[in-house]
Amino acid sequence: MPCPKLLEYLSENNVDYQLHTHPSAYAAQDVAFKAGVPGRLFAKTVMVKMDGQMAMAVLPADSKVDFHLLRETVGADTICLATEEEFAVLFPDCELGAMPPFGNMYGMPVFVAGSLIRAETIAFNAGSHTEVLIMPFWEFERLVEPRIGYFTFRRLQERQSTA
Repeated sequence: MPCPKLLEYLSENNVDYQLHTHPSAYAAQDVAFKAGVPGRLFAKTVMVKMDGQMAMAVLPADSKVDFHLLRETVGADTICLATEEEFAVLFPDCELGAMPPFGNMYGMPVFVAGSLIRAETIAFNAGSHTEVLIMPFWEFERLVEPRIGYFTFRRLQERQSTA
Protein backbone atom coordinates (compact mmCIF):
# COMPACT_ATOMS: atom_id res chain seq x y z
CA MET A 1 0.00 0.00 0.00
CA PRO A 2 1.36 3.47 -0.82
CA CYS A 3 2.18 5.82 2.01
CA PRO A 4 -1.15 7.45 3.00
CA LYS A 5 0.66 10.53 4.32
CA LEU A 6 2.25 11.06 0.89
CA LEU A 7 -0.96 10.61 -1.07
CA GLU A 8 -2.80 13.00 1.26
CA TYR A 9 -0.01 15.58 0.90
CA LEU A 10 -0.09 15.35 -2.91
CA SER A 11 -3.90 15.64 -2.96
CA GLU A 12 -3.84 18.67 -0.64
CA ASN A 13 -1.39 20.33 -3.02
CA ASN A 14 -3.34 19.43 -6.19
CA VAL A 15 -0.52 17.39 -7.69
CA ASP A 16 -1.26 15.29 -10.74
CA TYR A 17 0.54 11.96 -10.36
CA GLN A 18 0.38 8.37 -11.49
CA LEU A 19 0.66 5.36 -9.20
CA HIS A 20 1.95 2.11 -10.70
CA THR A 21 2.07 -1.32 -9.14
CA HIS A 22 4.97 -3.64 -9.99
CA PRO A 23 6.34 -6.99 -8.81
CA SER A 24 8.13 -6.72 -5.47
CA ALA A 25 11.64 -5.25 -5.74
CA TYR A 26 14.11 -3.74 -3.28
CA ALA A 27 17.18 -2.42 -5.14
CA ALA A 28 16.50 0.85 -6.96
CA GLN A 29 17.66 -0.45 -10.35
CA ASP A 30 15.38 -3.49 -9.97
CA VAL A 31 12.43 -1.30 -9.00
CA ALA A 32 13.05 0.93 -12.01
CA PHE A 33 13.26 -2.08 -14.32
CA LYS A 34 10.13 -3.76 -12.94
CA ALA A 35 8.23 -0.47 -13.07
CA GLY A 36 9.34 0.17 -16.66
CA VAL A 37 11.19 3.38 -15.78
CA PRO A 38 14.71 4.23 -17.03
CA GLY A 39 17.23 4.17 -14.16
CA ARG A 40 18.21 7.77 -14.82
CA LEU A 41 14.59 8.87 -14.12
CA PHE A 42 14.01 6.75 -11.02
CA ALA A 43 14.83 8.76 -7.90
CA LYS A 44 16.22 6.61 -5.12
CA THR A 45 16.38 7.87 -1.57
CA VAL A 46 19.63 7.36 0.33
CA MET A 47 19.45 8.11 4.04
CA VAL A 48 22.53 9.88 5.38
CA LYS A 49 23.67 11.52 8.59
CA MET A 50 25.25 14.95 8.17
CA ASP A 51 26.97 16.20 11.30
CA GLY A 52 24.76 13.77 13.21
CA GLN A 53 21.47 14.95 11.63
CA MET A 54 19.34 12.72 9.39
CA ALA A 55 18.88 13.84 5.76
CA MET A 56 17.87 12.44 2.37
CA ALA A 57 20.12 12.31 -0.66
CA VAL A 58 18.01 11.74 -3.78
CA LEU A 59 19.72 10.53 -6.92
CA PRO A 60 19.08 8.48 -10.06
CA ALA A 61 18.90 4.71 -9.58
CA ASP A 62 21.82 4.27 -11.98
CA SER A 63 24.12 6.47 -9.87
CA LYS A 64 25.94 6.33 -6.55
CA VAL A 65 26.63 9.00 -3.93
CA ASP A 66 30.09 10.56 -3.91
CA PHE A 67 30.26 11.31 -0.19
CA HIS A 68 33.16 13.73 -0.56
CA LEU A 69 31.20 15.84 -3.06
CA LEU A 70 28.02 15.63 -0.97
CA ARG A 71 29.90 16.78 2.14
CA GLU A 72 31.28 19.75 0.18
CA THR A 73 27.85 20.51 -1.33
CA VAL A 74 26.11 20.69 2.03
CA GLY A 75 29.03 22.16 3.98
CA ALA A 76 29.03 19.34 6.54
CA ASP A 77 32.03 18.34 8.61
CA THR A 78 30.99 14.69 8.68
CA ILE A 79 28.72 12.57 6.56
CA CYS A 80 27.92 8.87 6.55
CA LEU A 81 25.23 6.42 5.53
CA ALA A 82 22.49 6.06 8.12
CA THR A 83 21.72 2.55 9.31
CA GLU A 84 18.27 1.04 8.94
CA GLU A 85 17.97 1.01 12.74
CA GLU A 86 18.59 4.77 12.81
CA PHE A 87 15.91 5.72 10.29
CA ALA A 88 13.27 2.96 10.51
CA VAL A 89 11.46 4.71 13.36
CA LEU A 90 11.22 7.94 11.35
CA PHE A 91 9.00 6.36 8.68
CA PRO A 92 6.30 4.34 10.48
CA ASP A 93 4.00 4.63 7.46
CA CYS A 94 6.49 3.21 4.94
CA GLU A 95 8.11 -0.13 4.31
CA LEU A 96 11.77 -0.09 5.31
CA GLY A 97 13.85 1.09 2.35
CA ALA A 98 10.87 2.32 0.30
CA MET A 99 10.61 5.85 1.67
CA PRO A 100 9.52 8.50 -0.84
CA PRO A 101 11.97 11.41 -1.27
CA PHE A 102 9.77 13.83 0.68
CA GLY A 103 12.00 14.55 3.67
CA ASN A 104 10.10 17.79 4.25
CA MET A 105 7.14 15.67 5.42
CA TYR A 106 9.41 14.06 8.03
CA GLY A 107 11.32 17.15 9.19
CA MET A 108 14.57 16.56 7.37
CA PRO A 109 16.44 18.28 4.54
CA VAL A 110 16.51 16.83 1.04
CA PHE A 111 19.47 17.07 -1.33
CA VAL A 112 18.79 16.22 -4.97
CA ALA A 113 21.36 15.26 -7.59
CA GLY A 114 21.58 17.90 -10.30
CA SER A 115 21.13 15.32 -13.04
CA LEU A 116 17.49 14.81 -11.97
CA ILE A 117 16.52 18.42 -12.67
CA ARG A 118 16.72 17.72 -16.41
CA ALA A 119 13.92 15.16 -16.09
CA GLU A 120 10.41 16.12 -17.06
CA THR A 121 9.04 13.49 -14.71
CA ILE A 122 10.55 11.42 -11.94
CA ALA A 123 9.49 8.13 -10.41
CA PHE A 124 10.16 6.94 -6.87
CA ASN A 125 9.05 4.43 -4.27
CA ALA A 126 5.63 5.35 -2.90
CA GLY A 127 6.27 3.87 0.54
CA SER A 128 6.12 0.22 -0.48
CA HIS A 129 8.25 -2.24 -2.42
CA THR A 130 5.47 -2.80 -4.97
CA GLU A 131 4.35 0.73 -5.90
CA VAL A 132 5.99 3.59 -7.74
CA LEU A 133 4.71 7.13 -7.99
CA ILE A 134 5.43 9.21 -11.10
CA MET A 135 5.04 12.98 -11.12
CA PRO A 136 6.45 16.07 -12.84
CA PHE A 137 9.85 17.04 -11.45
CA TRP A 138 8.82 20.69 -11.16
CA GLU A 139 5.96 19.67 -8.83
CA PHE A 140 8.35 17.64 -6.69
CA GLU A 141 10.72 20.60 -6.53
CA ARG A 142 7.89 22.99 -5.63
CA LEU A 143 6.69 20.83 -2.74
CA VAL A 144 9.98 19.58 -1.31
CA GLU A 145 12.19 22.63 -1.98
CA PRO A 146 15.31 20.46 -2.10
CA ARG A 147 18.84 21.74 -2.25
CA ILE A 148 20.26 20.73 -5.62
CA GLY A 149 23.89 19.78 -6.06
CA TYR A 150 26.30 17.58 -7.96
CA PHE A 151 27.33 14.68 -5.74
CA THR A 152 26.91 11.50 -7.78
CA PHE A 153 28.75 9.28 -10.21
CA ARG A 154 27.46 6.61 -12.55
CA ARG A 155 28.61 3.03 -12.38
CA LEU A 156 31.52 2.28 -14.71
CA GLN A 157 29.85 -0.47 -16.74
CA GLU A 158 26.90 1.84 -17.48
CA ARG A 159 29.19 4.66 -18.54
CA GLN A 160 31.01 2.32 -20.93
CA SER A 161 27.76 1.01 -22.41
CA THR A 162 26.51 4.52 -23.15
CA ALA A 163 29.79 5.70 -24.68
